[in-house]
Amino acid sequence: MYFQSGNERAFGTYPLKGAELEAALETALDVGYRAIDTAQMYANEPDIGQVLARTTIARDSLCITSKVPTSNFSENAFIPSVEQSLKDLQISALDVLLVHWPPGDEDVRPSLDWLQQAEQLGLSKHIGISNYTSKQMRIAKDHSGIPLVTNQVEFHPLLDQSTLLDTSKETNIPLASYCSVARGKVFEYPVFNELANKHNVTAAQVVLRWAIQHGVSVNAMSTKRENLIANFDVLSFELTPDEMQKINALRSTHYRIVDKALVPWAPTWDTP
Repeated sequence: MYFQSGNERAFGTYPLKGAELEAALETALDVGYRAIDTAQMYANEPDIGQVLARTTIARDSLCITSKVPTSNFSENAFIPSVEQSLKDLQISALDVLLVHWPPGDEDVRPSLDWLQQAEQLGLSKHIGISNYTSKQMRIAKDHSGIPLVTNQVEFHPLLDQSTLLDTSKETNIPLASYCSVARGKVFEYPVFNELANKHNVTAAQVVLRWAIQHGVSVNAMSTKRENLIANFDVLSFELTPDEMQKINALRSTHYRIVDKALVPWAPTWDTP
């Protein structure tokens, strides 16, 4: 869905809030971003709503994604939480609604049922998942009566997500990335500057292009206009197969940012 609608590059809003977020989002929209990624946990939906309320960009040109946290995984909380997101964002429906996390290593099916209910009620045009393992992706594929448009996961060159990539092809659930540049850790590796100089782009553009060439849509955040422009302009060059392999070799670093130490409710991640 992201690639079909031209939204393979999204403006990620975490951890921005308030005036800083509003200014950055307005700049991102001016640069050309039309996909906006947020979540109930980010506590910034009202700030985004302020920008959406005054923008002159047509609503049907935007792709707005939000996510429901596990704390709202109940019959009484799930749908009301989505309705509150819509009120805060000042929109009538989301373009994509995700469950932010699976419920640890527990049964994912109840939360998928509530997710489908939200779509059936017209609260979101599309639904998807986030932080799902390959096993959970297969369960979601088999259980969901509605196509899932994405699984948003940590995805960058320092983490081997080949198992998830294979499962993405198997289940036809595309991947989307967060921590797309590993919170700056990738820039410690010379290969990115080498390829950036070769293609006359930035190291960050090389990293984002690598993800897109793997078929993964990217979320990137910056408050600086020059970085927003660079992060958006990643379709004007292409990495060769040899260059992709050079970057792929770094996946053996196994550098994961979001683990159980950071997020105790995280599932047991796939290991190649």
